Amino acid sequence: MASEILINCRPNETRVAYVESGILSDLKVEQKTSPTMVGSIHRGRVIRVLPGMQAAFVDIGLEKAAFLYVGDIRDDLDEGLGDGHGDGHDLTAEDDEKIDTQNRTPIQDLLREGQHILVQVAKDPIGTKGARLTTHISLPGRFVVYLPTIRHRGISRRIESEEERDRLRGLVAQIDPSGGVIVRTAGEGAPEESLRNDIDYLDRLAKDILKQYEKKKSVGLIHQEIDVELRSLRDLMSENVSAVWVDEPEVHKKVVKFVSQLMPKYKHNIVLYQDNKPLFDMYDIDLEISRSMDRKIWLKSGGYIVIDEAEALVVVDVNTGKFVGKRDLEETILKTNLEAVREIAHQLRIRNCGGIIIVDFIDMERESHREKVLAHLAEELRKDRARTNIVSMTPLGLVEMTRKRIRPSLIRTLCEPCAYCEGRGYIRRKSTVANEIFRELERDLPQLVSQKKSNILVHCHGEVVDWIYEEEGESLSAMEAKLGRSVTFKIEPAYHREQYEIFIV
Repeated sequence: MASEILINCRPNETRVAYVESGILSDLKVEQKTSPTMVGSIHRGRVIRVLPGMQAAFVDIGLEKAAFLYVGDIRDDLDEGLGDGHGDGHDLTAEDDEKIDTQNRTPIQDLLREGQHILVQVAKDPIGTKGARLTTHISLPGRFVVYLPTIRHRGISRRIESEEERDRLRGLVAQIDPSGGVIVRTAGEGAPEESLRNDIDYLDRLAKDILKQYEKKKSVGLIHQEIDVELRSLRDLMSENVSAVWVDEPEVHKKVVKFVSQLMPKYKHNIVLYQDNKPLFDMYDIDLEISRSMDRKIWLKSGGYIVIDEAEALVVVDVNTGKFVGKRDLEETILKTNLEAVREIAHQLRIRNCGGIIIVDFIDMERESHREKVLAHLAEELRKDRARTNIVSMTPLGLVEMTRKRIRPSLIRTLCEPCAYCEGRGYIRRKSTVANEIFRELERDLPQLVSQKKSNILVHCHGEVVDWIYEEEGESLSAMEAKLGRSVTFKIEPAYHREQYEIFIV
């Protein structure tokens, strides 16, 4: 399947699109004002240990303290990077293998307030949460992820051939690195020399990071991951990629140099894009990005899905919409659900949704149809580079799944909560605000009646004033009768529609 990588660079933003057969299948967007911190390594200081949560807050030089869970802490913190015999957990590599962590030592026995520790950012700050940290350092290379703090050896699960897995295990054992190694998907078919060069370079990098940590006396950054365009090529470049298009000359030079050093056989695939037409217009990628920021996504059949991102989870609702089918209801529902599966998997990748995901498919009565939809969903999710897991389908027809979340989603990266509704997605109706004003006047009725010479002035939004005069005339007359005087309204254009103030003048 022919693929291309498009790198669109602007002074304030870099976007990398991975296109398969003319269709956008992966997207990375990084803004200069808020670059990702995942993979960066810091000297941190423990500011608070919480035994009840088995977690700690760590100052790494950011405005908000980062979070360190007990399962992400090595037992040999006082020994620098360790001798490679600690326990590993929650690695930052995209195609890692999970390492068992049992019999954990309580966090109060591992950390103390004021202690300095070497930490790596595993997840960017998201919403109200600070960055997620780990003390298990992982350094991704082209073919392997190097783990200087543990002795774990593993192979990417995406390499399915047992013969190839055995070959790679044998090569890693023969190289016998001092730290742990996970062979990445790109390592499939790699010769011993390539693996050895990758491991040797990452081992030297790990030792240099430790030296920098020992030199640095204050909290702050020690090692920063490479730029998003270079990370993308390191992780996505393969035999399937026919061309890498770069639309900025200086970045093109940097990319050519990087590829020539790390993947020389692909250096001729790097092309400087010089057309006047915007690079992303080659495959209407901007249109696809705009579509992926909408709440409602229409399907070709006429059905649609609705995607809502909350802080705790992502909810996807499937609807038949305009699609009425041809034969019977069950076939219509099945076809809509199957079409929705493809779009859901696609949207999760493009939007970079993560954490808990709940999909509300249209109810299916036949068990065979439910199984078919689940099987199709599992098949589509296998294309995802992020780790996904389908938990189950509940009796209500809800599919529970998870997707590894490391970075903020596309919506959180490119959008901000509505300043008017403060991210709620709704505001009070004009009638609701009008009734609130009347109720407030009723509460103050004794005080207002006692001040017979006082006038009542209500400052509020113009739309609310118009509603009261046009639709609530009877209510206003009744209120004025209770008060024994007229109520005057003053329009405040700068007020929020829900805002009002009552004055006695």
